[in-house]
Amino acid sequence: QVSLVESGGGLVQSGGSLRLSCAASGRTFSTYSMGWFRQGPGKERQFVAGIRWDGSSTSYAESMKGRFTISRGNAKNTVYLQMNSLKPDDTAVYYCARTRTPWTGWGNAANFGSWGQGTQVTVSS
Repeated sequence: QVSLVESGGGLVQSGGSLRLSCAASGRTFSTYSMGWFRQGPGKERQFVAGIRWDGSSTSYAESMKGRFTISRGNAKNTVYLQMNSLKPDDTAVYYCARTRTPWTGWGNAANFGSWGQGTQVTVSS
């Protein structure tokens, strides 16, 4: 069972930036695709970004393109989410997740089987 621990959330003004980190336990981090999701108040969980196990491919939700960047450091068992030009609508709990099986893409949320506890991001106007 993998442990995923997010950090880096907080309160930021509109237009500001934050960098989220997600540290994973275990020795197989480099074989799994990873993703970031978020859930705002009164909203459903939403896909934010995904990254292939070797970092060679990424994808983003349309509203995050050009503002958010997902990356990973396999030597550090960590996946990152750089968030720029933040808006009040980005306010949410952000979760990192790992796919159910190694060497596979991320597709949709159903493909993710392990989740972190989340980190709160609040963007003030």
